[in-house]
Amino acid sequence: MKNILAAVILITFLNIRAEAQGVVVYEAPPIAAMMQKFADNNRMKPEVEGWRIQLLATTDRQKVESEKQKFQSLYPYITVDWVHTRPYYKLRAGAYRTRLETYKILYALKKDYPSAYPTVDKLRPEELVY
Repeated sequence: MKNILAAVILITFLNIRAEAQGVVVYEAPPIAAMMQKFADNNRMKPEVEGWRIQLLATTDRQKVESEKQKFQSLYPYITVDWVHTRPYYKLRAGAYRTRLETYKILYALKKDYPSAYPTVDKLRPEELVY
């Protein structure tokens, strides 16, 4: 066990070279390629996982649009939009990073929308700015 620990420490120190002005890290080419692929992949998908409040799910598009208008007049400070996931139109409000933030707003919305519930969704980072 001591030999393995000594080998790991030795390998770590061989891959890092300290200079007077900073530290230079040498990484193996496969690691550098993997990290570059990870960074490129994240740039292509500018979405984060977050929470929304689902207010309504119906097959009637006109009902969703009228509820959206009603919601916007009652709560102008909360964003609302609908998505179509065949065969349902879903009316969703807000964009929250955590479940706790979602429940704070959900509690206030329950008086007008008693069947509302939190749901996980993909969000654009700019939606999270309040």
